[in-house]
Parts: sequence; C-alpha cells; structure tokens
Amino acid sequence: MPATEMDDFRRSYVRLCKESGAEPQESILQHLEEASGKSRLDLATHTLSVETCGVLGKLLQDELQFTEITLSNCMLSEEGAKLLLHGLCSNTVVKSLDLKGNNLRSVGAEALGKLLRQNKTIQSLTLEWNNLGVWEESFAIFCEGLGANGHIQYLDLRNNQINHQGAGELSMALKANSSLRELDLRWNNIGLLGGRALLNCLHSNRALRQLELAGNNVPSDILKAVDQAMEHNQERQNILCKSRSMTQVLSKEVISLKEKNSRQYLDMMDTIDKQREVMNHSSRVSATRIGQLQEALTERHSVLNSLQAKLQMTEAALALSEQKVCNLGELLSTAKQEQARLVESQAKELQQQKMASANREATLQRELSAAHEKNLLLKNQVSDLERRCKAQQEQLFQVKEDLTHTTAEMRLRAVQAEERLDMEKKRFKQVLEDAESLRLKEVDHLSHHMEASERSLQERIQRLEAIRIGLEEELSRVKAAALVERGQIEEEIIKAKNQARLEEQQRQEHLEEKLRLMMQSRDEAQNYCLQQKQAVAEAQSREGHLSLQVEGLKRRVEELQQELSSKEQEKVTEINKVRVGLQEQIGHLEAERTAQEGLREKIAALERQLKVLSSNHREALLDKEGEVSSLLEKLRVREAEISRMREEEAQRVSFLQNAIMSYVQGSPRSTQSPKK
Repeated sequence: MPATEMDDFRRSYVRLCKESGAEPQESILQHLEEASGKSRLDLATHTLSVETCGVLGKLLQDELQFTEITLSNCMLSEEGAKLLLHGLCSNTVVKSLDLKGNNLRSVGAEALGKLLRQNKTIQSLTLEWNNLGVWEESFAIFCEGLGANGHIQYLDLRNNQINHQGAGELSMALKANSSLRELDLRWNNIGLLGGRALLNCLHSNRALRQLELAGNNVPSDILKAVDQAMEHNQERQNILCKSRSMTQVLSKEVISLKEKNSRQYLDMMDTIDKQREVMNHSSRVSATRIGQLQEALTERHSVLNSLQAKLQMTEAALALSEQKVCNLGELLSTAKQEQARLVESQAKELQQQKMASANREATLQRELSAAHEKNLLLKNQVSDLERRCKAQQEQLFQVKEDLTHTTAEMRLRAVQAEERLDMEKKRFKQVLEDAESLRLKEVDHLSHHMEASERSLQERIQRLEAIRIGLEEELSRVKAAALVERGQIEEEIIKAKNQARLEEQQRQEHLEEKLRLMMQSRDEAQNYCLQQKQAVAEAQSREGHLSLQVEGLKRRVEELQQELSSKEQEKVTEINKVRVGLQEQIGHLEAERTAQEGLREKIAALERQLKVLSSNHREALLDKEGEVSSLLEKLRVREAEISRMREEEAQRVSFLQNAIMSYVQGSPRSTQSPKK
C-alpha cells in the first residue's frame, strides 16, 4: 500500500472521528504511520472503543487496499464488533479476517452470519477463543450464513464452547457449503453426538479436506472415520483435478484441430479465388478474341462488297469492249490461239489448286473429328470424376453412421454402468458424461463445419463445370459460325467459278486479274480457318487446365477427408484411454467403499458393546455413589494427567495412521503403476 494512500486513510479516520464526536486513538494513528506501504491492517492487542469500531466499519466499506485484517485480542464489545462486521459486508478486497480472543457472543455470532451471507471475498476467518457456541439461536444464524457462503476456504472455531447441538447446526451448514477446505473445531464440547453428526454430514460434503476434532471428547473410532473421509475427499479432489487437466488438454487439441481446419479451408478458398480470377481473365481474353473475329468478318463483308462493285464496273467495261469487238475481229483470230494456250495453262493450274484445296479440306475434317473425340473423352472423364465424388460422399455418410452407432453403444454401456453403481459413482459419472457430451458436441460441430465446407466446395465445382459447359457451348457456336462462313465462302467461290466459265470467252483480258483476286480471297479464307483452329486449340487447352484444376481440388478434398478420419480415430483412442483410467479409479473407489462398510459394521458392533458396558457402568455407579465423593479430588488430579496422556495418544495414533496410510498408498501404487 503506498504511503500516500495510507495517509489518506489516516486523514479520513481522523475526519470521521471528529464528525462522530469521538477522539481518535493515538495508538491506532501510530500504527497507521508505521504500517505505510503494506496491504495488511494489524491492530492486534489494541483496545478499540465502540466509536473507533464504527469509524473503521465506515472506512472499510469502500477501502480497496487492505487484503488482511488482524483484530485479535482487541477486547471488542458486542456493539463494536457489529459495526465493524457491518462495514465489512460490502467490502470486496479483504480475503483474511482474524478475530481471535474477542469474547464474541450472541450479537457477534449474528453479525458474523450476516457477513458470511453478504461478503463474497473473505477466504480465511479465524474465530479462536470466543464464545459463539453458548447461545444456540445466534450460533444457528452463524451456521446459516456459513451454509449460504460459497467463497470461504478456512474457518478456525477453536475454544468456542460449541456443544453437540452446535455441531448439528454446523453439520447442516457443511451439507450446504461447497467451498470450505479446512475447519478447526479443537477444544470444544462436541462429544459423541456432535461427532456422529459431523461424520454423517461428510457423506454429502466432498470439498472439506481437513477437519480437526481433538479435545472434544469424541471417540477414537469416529476420529478415524473422519480422517478416512478427509483422505477420501482429498483423493477425490486429486481425481477431479486430473480429469479437469485431461479435459483441458483435449479441448486444446480440439481447438488446434479447428484452427488447422480453418486454415486449410482458407487456403482452399484462396486457391478457388485465384482460379476464379484466372477463369475471368481467360473469359475476358476470349471475349476480346471473339470481338476481333467479328471485326475481321465485317472487313471481309466490306471486301466482298468492293468486289461486287468491281464486277459491275467490269460489266460496263465489257459492254464497251463488245462494241469494240466488231472492229477487232481480225485481231481475235490471233488472240484466240494465244488464249487457247493460256486457257490450257490456266486449266492445269486450276486443277492443281483444286487438288490442294481438297487435301486441305480433308485435313480440316480430320482435325475436326479429332477435336470431337477429345471432347467426348473429356466428357467421359468428367462423368468418372462425378462418380468418384459420389462414392466419396457415400463413404463419408457411412463413416458418420458408424460414429453414431459407436456413440449409441457407448451411451448404452454408460447407462448400464450407472445402474450398477451407487450415489457417489452416479455423481462422478455425471461429471464424466458432461465432459463427453461437450466433446461429442465439439466433434459434431467439427463434422457439421466440414460438411458445410464440402458442400461449398461441391457448389464451386458445379459452378466450374457450368463455366466449362458454357465454354464448350461457345466453342460449338464458334465452330458452327466457322462452318457457315466456310459454306458461304465455298458458295461464293462456286459462283465465281461459274461466272468465270461463262465469261471466259468474253473476259479473256480480265481473267488474270479476277484469278488473282480469287486467290487472295482464298488465302484470306484459309488464314481465317487457321485462326479458328488456333482458337479451338486454345479452348481445348483451357478445358484441359480446368479439368486438371478440378482433379487437384478433388484430391485435396480426399486428403482432407483422410486427415479427418485419422484425427477422429486418435480422438476415439484418447477417449478410450480416459475411460479405462476412470474405470480403474472407480474400482479403487469400490474397494474403499467396501472397506468403509466393514468399518461401519465394526462401529455398530462397538456401539452395541458400548451400550452393554454403559448398562453395567450404571449398575456399578449405583453401587459406587458413596465412593465418588471421596474420589472426586483424586479424579481432578488425574484428569490433568489423563488429558496429557490423551494428547500423547492422539499424537501417536495420528503418527501411526499417517505411517500406515503412506505404506498402504505406496504399496498399491507400486503394484498398479505398471498396469496403468
């Protein structure tokens, strides 16, 4: 605690004392000056008046520095203790409170019960050398507060004159309390009945680890039974800690698996996004190429229109030439001979060109048939891939059904085991079943998540297949357009040839020019066909790339499914190991329970013997009432010796019990360690 905060606390103490009309105690001020820089308020052996108790109670309501408060041997009055404890009810920092040797009675017990009911931070409470057990009603209120508290871990009630009725109230409180770890009841008047009540409450309280009952006239067999119950609680807490650690380890593994699956899913999404970008880029490129082809077609149409205009011009020129033919009849005879020679040479050239065009057409048809066959092969491959996907989905469904069957069988076995075990085993198995239900929920969640990811992947594969189908349709459309254009070009070529044959005689002078023009148009058509072939080859290569990408995605899905199956098998093996360990622990608990039943039978026999002995003692007491008066003084002297002997015997018994338990615990662990 810093010095400035301690100064503020001291100033507020002085101010509240002045407001209440009381003088601040110098001893307290000196102690506050000396205790600067500490988180502990130690006012032990300081006499505190009612006014100072009221001021301290007001200060401690909102004080956030002191975690330990020591008020032992302060001679607190009932009203002062009530004011102090009322202020601590709303405190949220104090964890340890020491009220030793303050002679607290009925009002103090009621105030302590209210403190335990309202305060949620105090973990250690020392009430040694008080008189809380004298008034039964007030002590019952204290016990009700203890039963309602869920945060206290250590309680010291030594030398508080607690009788067997107070022990009964404490047993009821311990049945309701689940946070108390250590309880010290030494040097009270609990007796046989109180010891039995406390022993009975330990069957339902599994949190208490240490219970001290020395100096309470409690029989040794009850003390042994209490010690055994404490050891049983400690072992149970250790088992619970181990099970919690195992659940934490399994939860961490499940979280790591989730993270790995999420990373793999994100990687798949990234690859699919990249493939989408590639497909979009390819579609854009194909669109631009189609636009270029359309532009080329428009240019060809414009070239054909120009040719038609030229033909019209040539027809007009022919009309003029017909007029001149009559004048050039003489020159025709010589020109005919020359023309005959030229016609023969041109006919040979035309035949050669026809043969070359026929060979080219045959090669084009062969390439088209090969392309059709490749398309059929690709379709067959796609159908095979779809069949494989369906088979993998069926395998996944079978694995899920096996998982459901195994979980159902394990639940049936758990129900049969629960029917055989008692109340303690039922509660213990309920905890295990809760942990298993959480694991099953996490496994179901993982399976649902993987199913959703598989569905999304299947939808994306379907989309890619739809894109592929669209590309194939576009290819078919381009091929049909190419075939139509080829047919049109062939019709135009046929028409031109017919016109050339008809006009050979009349247009001998312009044949060379027309043939050149036709050769150019034919070359352009061949170039156009080659471009279309290149476009078809590019589309086929794209289809091959898409099919390879689809196969890679399906292989990745198969790998993910194999990883999931291996991880599920590892989880099943780990769960089986945990169950085997728990069954071994349950066997140990059953052996301990049988030992406890034997001890209970021995206790019943001893109680019967005690009843017989008590009856005998009563008869002897009736005979020896006259001797009691003379032996009282000797008994007083010997009681001190007997108390010393009892303490020594109790110490010896505790040492023997610890030695025997350490020996017993060491021997079965050494024998059972290789089995585990």
